[in-house]
Amino acid sequence: PLNAWWTAEELEYGMTDSGARVAFVDEERLERVRPLLDSLPQLEHLIVISADFKRPAVLGAPHERVQIWDFDDFLGTVADDAVPAAIEIAPDDDATMFYTSGTTGRPKGAVGTHRNACTNLMNLFFTGARNNLRYPAPTVDGAPAPATRGSSLLSVPLFHATGCLATMTVNTASGGKIVMMHRFDAGKALKVIQDEKIQTIGGVPTIAMQILDHPDFDKYDLSSIRTVAYGGAPAPPELVRRIKEKFPVASPSNGYGMTETSAGVCVNNGPDYVARPGSCGTIIPVCDAAIVPEDFEGDEPTEEMMTSVDVTGELWIRGPSVVRGYWNKPEATASTFTNGWVHTGDLAKMDEVGYIFIVDRAKDMIIRGGENVYSVIVEAALFKHPAIADCAVIGVPHPTLGEEVAAVIVLRPGMTTTEEELSAFVGQHLGRFEVPSRYFFRAEELPRNPQGKVLKRELRDTVLN
Repeated sequence: PLNAWWTAEELEYGMTDSGARVAFVDEERLERVRPLLDSLPQLEHLIVISADFKRPAVLGAPHERVQIWDFDDFLGTVADDAVPAAIEIAPDDDATMFYTSGTTGRPKGAVGTHRNACTNLMNLFFTGARNNLRYPAPTVDGAPAPATRGSSLLSVPLFHATGCLATMTVNTASGGKIVMMHRFDAGKALKVIQDEKIQTIGGVPTIAMQILDHPDFDKYDLSSIRTVAYGGAPAPPELVRRIKEKFPVASPSNGYGMTETSAGVCVNNGPDYVARPGSCGTIIPVCDAAIVPEDFEGDEPTEEMMTSVDVTGELWIRGPSVVRGYWNKPEATASTFTNGWVHTGDLAKMDEVGYIFIVDRAKDMIIRGGENVYSVIVEAALFKHPAIADCAVIGVPHPTLGEEVAAVIVLRPGMTTTEEELSAFVGQHLGRFEVPSRYFFRAEELPRNPQGKVLKRELRDTVLN
């Protein structure tokens, strides 16, 4: 899956890098990629899903080389007794490739195997069962809540590991119901929860906060909610208290994971989360975690690093959910994965019983409403503007999105520009979620350390004070 919010330029990169021969798109994406077809020599078929299932897709003009199909025409007539071809699939065969941007260069395709996906599935089944055994389901009006198959509101994209591996795969395997929203809207979500008797909501903390803050919250019957689960972004500890207040029989749940770990590898739920609202939980039983000092130069952590208490360092993770590497990126793979360990780029510490606390992000990344925005990519787009002499992109607090993208700009002598002009300029190269929403213009040079790296924490403190 490619990020549907990407610009044409970004989609062209993803389709070229992956070597895609067949692409499934909707009508909006068809028009976005149509101008690119001549520059995608490996692409053979473009299959279009109609925005209205009652009519065929609008295909527009044909292309001389790439076949553009309506989905139903491409599928053709399928016999009632048709079955999939008998193909052997080994546990370590490639299964998925989710694109995740890094701190430098273009997005990287993280290649996951069937073992990775199945490990994530069993991890979530295990942690759910463990939580139910330790903390039996709360009662409703004095009686145990009825046992039903799960029903989840899927409000995060399927091109993310969270939406695909942690929600879609788990519900499909367990026979649960998935209710999907094309674009998340808290007001519409309240009605969907009531009408569909949704039991699990979440995805990222922003979604939970927007539902709780909606002025129509008390107008709907939300008694079906049993779990409010999220990850992918820092969650304010106050959110746990608000969830328990508004959903008294629901279990709050927070977790940590990344594309490179096939979704979640730490889980903190129920009373454990209430007791440690600042933690993302303990590492899942089949994986190992280590807190590695910044100056460590080895390929494998020591035993001491795996049991360090209240020591801050980079979080490394090892286990069967860690992907095998990046597609066609041997150097990036070698620097991020060593001896089965993935270097997460996140700074963390552990307490005496193994609860992990994410302290900061070593990777220069902003999480805007659950969407990863990588500063270096936004900076690269800004640097293309002729008026910019220097710039730094930082995350600043936002009441509902968690963080918003801010740019600190130093202009070339004698040149001028405006916030509106810069946003329009950057928007030509990046997705809307990556475009800065705040700008700070500065006359003096950006603060840097002796190695020339911008001191972003100092810069953030300066512009916010």
